Amino acid sequence: MVTKILILLTLGLILVSLFSALAMLYKSDGSTKRKQVVQALTVRISLSIGLFVTLMLSIYLGIIPGRG
Repeated sequence: MVTKILILLTLGLILVSLFSALAMLYKSDGSTKRKQVVQALTVRISLSIGLFVTLMLSIYLGIIPGRG
């Protein structure tokens, strides 16, 4: 159950980061806009890679049971 909560929390953080980048894209002007958007998207990509690695490791260690 804790694993499911952590996965859903990470997915929520990924969505928050994605929409914050979208808001910054429309809100800001100039070079600060570009820097903030890139930073928000970098956070999103890092969270996505971290979630993928965590899921693969959890399946390998048997925390999340495989199918079959």
